[in-house]
Amino acid sequence: MEKGSPCNAMNTLSLLNGLRFIDSFFPSGGYAFSSGLEAAVQGGAVRNAEELSRYVVESLTTGMGEREAVAVGLAHDAVVSGSLEIAFKADLDLDAMKLGRESRIASRQMGRQVIRIAAEQHHGHPSLEDYLAGVEAGRSPGHMAVSLGLTLAAAGWCKEDSIASFLYQTATGFVAAAMKLLPIGQREGQRLLEGWIEVIERVSKQATQQRELRSWSPIQDIYGMKHSRLESRLFRS
Repeated sequence: MEKGSPCNAMNTLSLLNGLRFIDSFFPSGGYAFSSGLEAAVQGGAVRNAEELSRYVVESLTTGMGEREAVAVGLAHDAVVSGSLEIAFKADLDLDAMKLGRESRIASRQMGRQVIRIAAEQHHGHPSLEDYLAGVEAGRSPGHMAVSLGLTLAAAGWCKEDSIASFLYQTATGFVAAAMKLLPIGQREGQRLLEGWIEVIERVSKQATQQRELRSWSPIQDIYGMKHSRLESRLFRS
């Protein structure tokens, strides 16, 4: 599949090569992070499925949807255009905008795991290898959104699908964490995910057109920063 081809042109090999990196089986370590949800639950802001849905939708729209989602798209652009500086800039911008230390570290750890395996398995792909070299040299932080955008572009995914997969992975991460923190079962989790699909589709389309990262998610950011002060914790962020 040619780089930058339309979303409806993805072939089976491209699909499978990309799916491996967003599957829960992939060893990114994402299961250890709640993205501030644990602090929100302990603080009483999220007590049930309805409140969880509001919390996640806000994160997917005015939070990650205008920050990480845009970074995924810019990283994809970097592969298509052959200009890796786009990805490096998005990575540094994202690092500056992630206010909480825990969330910043979590994103870096997951992203570095993705790009190391991607560069190894897509051996000879210059964008992945050069970005990994920049991360290892300390030139770039290696955030998850940028690493995944580069990886899915290299696998042959289109920009919008790459962004949507990142947001879907984020949504499933929230559900997985919520099932440990709240009285929410698997069927309820699937109901929540189904309700967020339209949001993810809309945000993905919007993010493909954006060039600048921005974000307004004060509640999520505050609880993300409060997490380190919790007396007892199940998650690392």
